[in-house]
Order: sequence, then C-alpha cells, then structure tokens
Amino acid sequence: MFEDTYGNLAQPPLQLTKKEKFVTLKEYVLWEAKKHEKYEYHHGKIVKMPYARFPHNEISTNIIGAFKIAFKSLSKKYRIASSDQKIYIPTVNHGVYADALVVSEEPKFWDDDNLLLINPLLIVEVLSPSTQAFDRNGKFDLYKNLPSFTEYLLVRQDTCEIETRFREEPNLWRETVQKDLNGMVHLRSIGCDIPLADIYENIEFPPPKTKK
Repeated sequence: MFEDTYGNLAQPPLQLTKKEKFVTLKEYVLWEAKKHEKYEYHHGKIVKMPYARFPHNEISTNIIGAFKIAFKSLSKKYRIASSDQKIYIPTVNHGVYADALVVSEEPKFWDDDNLLLINPLLIVEVLSPSTQAFDRNGKFDLYKNLPSFTEYLLVRQDTCEIETRFREEPNLWRETVQKDLNGMVHLRSIGCDIPLADIYENIEFPPPKTKK
C-alpha cells in the first residue's frame, strides 16, 4: 500500500489490513530505484516523502558544511551523509531518510550495496510543518532501536531553535535547547561545538504572527 505523506502520524503504521499488500524490503528497494522521488519503508508499507522547500534544504546543507569544518580538527574520523542516505532499522523493519547523519569511523550496512545504513551515531532532522510531529515522536522512537544512535538534533526552520537529545543511558535521554543565534550547539556524541550562525547562515525567519 502507498501513502502520499506522513500526515499527522505520531507513530508509523506497523500493521496492514488483510486487504493491503505487504511489500518486502527487497521489493521496496527495487521499486524505489526506478522512481525519481524518495519513499520510506514502514514495515511492509511504502510512504512517499513530502517535498522540502528551499529554506529546509539550505539549512540541511549548512549543517553538513558546518560538520565537515568542525570534524577536521578531531583525532577520530567521522563520516557525514546527506538526506539521500537511507537508514534501515532491522528490529522494526523500517527504512527511512534523515536530513543529515554522522557515522563514527566506518559505516555498516544491512545489505551488500552500501544502501541500508544501520549504524548512525548522530541524526539530524530539519523540522517542517508536515513532518515535525512524526520527527519528534514516532521517528525518534524508531531511531532509538539502533544501538549506535546516540544523539538527535531537531532543527527548526521558522525560528532560531535547535533541540538536542543525547542518550546518557540505554533508556535515558537528556534534552537541551539552544535559541541564541550567537551561541553554540554542543555535540556530546562527538565532542565538538557548532555555531548556530553557521547552521542558519542566509536564513530569513518569517515575522512572528500577531494575535488578533
């Protein structure tokens, strides 16, 4: 079964009705390879990803650029991937896309084609109106099934605000929020700081809505 967008799903669909066809992971990978759009895989269901607008894409690009600059001075090697990299979560049979991600040392894959990544250390989602509920809740719950996943960045595009969630223990996450454009986001999983000014470079925030 196919759906157009996430809609307002707080949790991804995990079960299909008897009338719906269960699509295997292999079928999904082969099918998506023939398309000119990106689709996610939610345990037998294929879900079309919504289109991202320019501010969203520019913030994602800024983040990757800021990561590359910051990581150069580190003694440990970190690998960065863009929104085209698929993440696979074997325990719940989901294949999803993030806006950016970081891998420690070497990437590991579920398949032999360097397609289904299974060991992201840090994942970034730039929040959009159509996906932010799912990114904050349902998608985060999916990512937590990956043992390597240690830090989550939720970046707003309508205002200067970045929320970080860091895994201190298996079931304990510490949340921090940074709203100062002149401040820094501390990546605890990596051990470096990223200026918010670099992440929001050239971004113009919409004026605040006035109450009627």
